[in-house]
Amino acid sequence: MMNEAIKILEDNLKDEAVVVATSGGPDSMALLYLVNSLKEKLNLKIVCAHVNHKLRKESDDEEIMVKEFCDKNGIIFEILTINNYNDDNFHNDARTKRYEFFEKCVKKCQAKHLLTAHHGDDLMETILMRLVRGSSLKGYAGFSLKTAKEDYEILRPLIKYTKDEVLDFVCKNKIPYAVDNSNEKDVYTRNRFRKYILPVLKNEDANVHQKFYKFSKTLEMYDEYISNETKKHLDKVVNNNNIIIDEYKKLNSLIQIKVIEKILLDIYGEEVMLITDVHTKMIHNLICSNKPNQTVNLPNKIIAVKKYNILSIEKDKNEDSYEFEFDEFITLPNGKTITKSETQSNSNNVCRLNSKEIKLPLYIRNRKDGDKIEVKGLNGTKKVKDIFIDKKIPMEERKTHPIVVDSNGKIVWIPGIKKSKFDKPKKENYDIILEYV
Repeated sequence: MMNEAIKILEDNLKDEAVVVATSGGPDSMALLYLVNSLKEKLNLKIVCAHVNHKLRKESDDEEIMVKEFCDKNGIIFEILTINNYNDDNFHNDARTKRYEFFEKCVKKCQAKHLLTAHHGDDLMETILMRLVRGSSLKGYAGFSLKTAKEDYEILRPLIKYTKDEVLDFVCKNKIPYAVDNSNEKDVYTRNRFRKYILPVLKNEDANVHQKFYKFSKTLEMYDEYISNETKKHLDKVVNNNNIIIDEYKKLNSLIQIKVIEKILLDIYGEEVMLITDVHTKMIHNLICSNKPNQTVNLPNKIIAVKKYNILSIEKDKNEDSYEFEFDEFITLPNGKTITKSETQSNSNNVCRLNSKEIKLPLYIRNRKDGDKIEVKGLNGTKKVKDIFIDKKIPMEERKTHPIVVDSNGKIVWIPGIKKSKFDKPKKENYDIILEYV
């Protein structure tokens, strides 16, 4: 069992230090066990990199369990404890801190490989989520068996196995592991795909994960070809992340989009996951617009600015301005949060939406001049500025108070202050509950 994973390890690792990202869950513990079983044969120095996110009461117990496994098997144990999350997007901040730590471990022991326990179900979930959310050609491919970094390679040996196969392996070999109960909560998008969508696909074909892997590989091949074609045009079209509009318009439409994606990747780096095809389309439409001077807001206070024949993507100089894509949870500049919830409250701090009546994804931003909301129970619109005045919101707070809009720019909620016509009473159909706390 796990013969393919063992072969991947044997083909890629020998006489080297290797870092294994280990959460303590069954997947990562199975991977750590596999690598350890090959330690003498491949002459490996194994480093276990564990992150204690301090988000659950079980986190400390999981850290102890992983350390005990390492001590018992002569594996070097490296730990990162995160006590504070500063980013406006919690999940993004956690991932950034995690991979920065993994990279430090790689450099510290001069490893050639970082191993992660992503498996076939993870790949299916990622592809499906990105199809629904919108992404690039490369994004739709999910993740690959190998990812080349500057000085090392990320390797995912379990990519061809299902979650059930991994669990079966763990149980048969009596490998200790922890269970994260938050993986069962429907409030998280990935969990819903895992619980309700994947079982249907597997019922159609037990080996559907292999089809997704083949799909992923095919998209990677196409993306590589298009990327190579794009490189032939970059010198004429792009100068210091500025797009020369006249030259851009001469390109094939597929190459045009790839040019935008290339610039966004250069700017966002590991955080490029914040970008969807909605952002790419917004930038493309900005370039093709007949208006000479326009601006589009992007995540992390980045803006795309059109000035006649040049399109530049740069940091927003207006520090009060922000716009974030909403997924499951977000910390706002005013210190409060908006999260998907299951609350029964009906206050202005709660908004219930029917996804069929709006265009996802949702965005959280501050007020813009001219903003209007179709107020719930009012036959017509009202300026957000006037609502702030009526509610006696201080001027400084008005600059950063959140506004929730859909992908068409329609205001669906002013958290804590006013609901729009899109808010649904409990007796009607809704599938999204947002809470402002």
